[in-house]
Amino acid sequence: MVIGNFSMIVSINFLEQFYSMWLVKGIEETDERFGKRPEERTIEELIENSLIIVDKHEGPTSHQISLWVKEIFNAKKVGHIGTLDPKVTGVLPVLLNNAVKAAPLFQRLEKEYVGIMHLHKDFDIEKLKEIITKKFIGKIIQVPPKKAAIARRPREREVKTFDILEVDGRDILFQTKVEAGTYIRKLVWDIGVEAGVGAHMAELRRIRAGNFTEEQAHSLVEIRDAFEFWKEGEEKYLRKILIPLEFAIDHVKKVFVKDTAIEAICNGAPLYPVGIVRIQEGIVEGELIAIMSLKNELVAIGIAKMNSQKMYEAKKGVAVRIDRVIMKKGTYKMS
Repeated sequence: MVIGNFSMIVSINFLEQFYSMWLVKGIEETDERFGKRPEERTIEELIENSLIIVDKHEGPTSHQISLWVKEIFNAKKVGHIGTLDPKVTGVLPVLLNNAVKAAPLFQRLEKEYVGIMHLHKDFDIEKLKEIITKKFIGKIIQVPPKKAAIARRPREREVKTFDILEVDGRDILFQTKVEAGTYIRKLVWDIGVEAGVGAHMAELRRIRAGNFTEEQAHSLVEIRDAFEFWKEGEEKYLRKILIPLEFAIDHVKKVFVKDTAIEAICNGAPLYPVGIVRIQEGIVEGELIAIMSLKNELVAIGIAKMNSQKMYEAKKGVAVRIDRVIMKKGTYKMS
């Protein structure tokens, strides 16, 4: 009896959490004859709609890493998320084939790094911490370095944390969380200038990009070996490496749609309120969102033309304008 009551409480709590996150327009079933849940895809299907997290080693450019991944998988297209300099190591997500279309969903991922800042002269560490706290936490203005592949105009970026972990002479081990597009090498240089002693970045490793961590990262050797094992009949290693696109977009707000709405969306038609089953809370007009099937497949990405509440209440009008179609046409063709 106690176990039964506990199960009921858990179920009620789950439902309360679910309905606090979603605006549900109606209960709809999905037709099992069409589409496929991401976890049920074959390896061939995963290679078409997945990303992998490469543990980049020192030396090659991010572009070279992507090309090696392309060669391993014999992929038509690849694209990396967040460029790392040749000397920088760590987390480098790489999109495969059809998943490249979803690149805009990953452009603003928060990054986290550990590195070594080398001071050019001796300096009091407590004073250095004070300078960092006062001048380099929060919104900062940063001019990209000369070698950057973008215009050298001042830009506002946010440094969320910058913690000194260990000190060895003039070498400072640090960990920092920053907004996408922040140049750590320039950040370290600017700290040295502000301290009046000069500094440069001796080492840097990215340990996180968005929700992707170094625990999920694999060396190119591991990736190649997993691919070869699959060719020989053992797929479990490659299945651990390939991340279905749908499992990589927890940070993106979503709208789930009826099976009957999907084929029109795949042909570029906008999403109308009548085709919506449930809407994630917090969507704002103009936001880039994901349109999902009831099997949790990514159908398309689009620009919200209404906020969550308006989508829930509206009977007509355009709810989402399609930006990029991800799903193959005909997947939900019912006639």
